[in-house]
Amino acid sequence: MIKELETVIDPELRIDLINLGLVYGLSLTDGVATVTMTLTTMGCPITQVLTQMIETSLKRLPEVNDVAIDLVWEPAWSPARMSRFARVALGYHQ
Repeated sequence: MIKELETVIDPELRIDLINLGLVYGLSLTDGVATVTMTLTTMGCPITQVLTQMIETSLKRLPEVNDVAIDLVWEPAWSPARMSRFARVALGYHQ
């Protein structure tokens, strides 16, 4: 499932959700893929777009019948959660 989520690119930052560090957990139970994740900010205007992109990417897998997104705010996202690749791509130097 991680490979599929690496294809979901944040339209604003142009980096995938995995490298941004937005995905906190993944599970698959009885055909339901559950994605525990956060967003960079509360009230993110592209929440619906990301949700649809996640569902589309995961439903490509034959073992996934449905997708549940568990949006959490704790722990809060910070740039420290980004991969080295994302930091370099975004020019973040801390």
